[in-house]
Amino acid sequence: MGGEFTLIGRYFDWPAPPGILGVGDDCALLPVSPGCRLAVTTDLLVEGRHFFPNTDPEALGHKALAVNVSDLAAMGARPMGCVLGLSLPRVDETWLEKFSRGFKALSGEVGCPLVGGDTTRSVDGIVISVTAMGEVPEATALKRSAAQAGDDIWVTGSLGAAHVALELLQGQHPQHINLLETLRPWLERPQPPVAFGSELPGLANAAIDISDGLLQDLGHILKASGCGADLDYSLLPVHPVLKTLNDAIVQRAVLNGGDVYQLCFTARPAVRTDIVALAARHGIEARVVGQVGPGQGIHVSASPLPLGKDGYAGFDHFG
Repeated sequence: MGGEFTLIGRYFDWPAPPGILGVGDDCALLPVSPGCRLAVTTDLLVEGRHFFPNTDPEALGHKALAVNVSDLAAMGARPMGCVLGLSLPRVDETWLEKFSRGFKALSGEVGCPLVGGDTTRSVDGIVISVTAMGEVPEATALKRSAAQAGDDIWVTGSLGAAHVALELLQGQHPQHINLLETLRPWLERPQPPVAFGSELPGLANAAIDISDGLLQDLGHILKASGCGADLDYSLLPVHPVLKTLNDAIVQRAVLNGGDVYQLCFTARPAVRTDIVALAARHGIEARVVGQVGPGQGIHVSASPLPLGKDGYAGFDHFG
């Protein structure tokens, strides 16, 4: 079976792209293009908190990287590399082979090579930490504070599927358990629009990835920008399978459900055609769902049910 370094060599020592010094030294070395800045993001996935113990390890490897590169996409950054911290209660060769396969596949797909990391033994359960790095033009990085009154509000992909899948896995809505097989990949294998996001600088003003719920995450943009927003519920991209469920389940999933890892961004109406063309070129859906305005907070129109005081809350690790 071998020890720590055998484990790293067997599952995570992949050749780095030309110009990058990767696994094997004390630090990785990554070049940054002139006029760009290094974008860095990190996320933790903890067994029992972020994923179930029986989660497919290949899907988990995929998601461990996906939740990070979606942050890079939200800044308009092009991925450059990532480091992986992995804490395991024991060495499980089958689990490691599948986990590394899922991680490596997405790494190659989005151009974010593994360039370093660490492994250790945990006392209880699996803990995964990924830090991803990318580069973004300094002048056009998509900061949350850059939304402007009059901007369109855009959302990529679809909403709600991951949240309903989570609820089904938690034993809720047993009458709809037949939908789990269809919806589960949206929870466990999110597909953030990384290449699309890297081409948004210069078109979009502000952006965020939808990790904790559309209303909560859009609220972060609005608070940082000192703006308010009008959101039209009827324009939101609801996952088509959800339309068989009752309004209360769907509305909560679409407005408050997390684990989406798609983009919410704002842009001037003058660039609508350019954004539609960019989305088509990358094979993704992007649609306008509202407008940024003066004031503060979010007004949601055309929602099937009224939103109470807690209707704007999303996921909170300590809530």
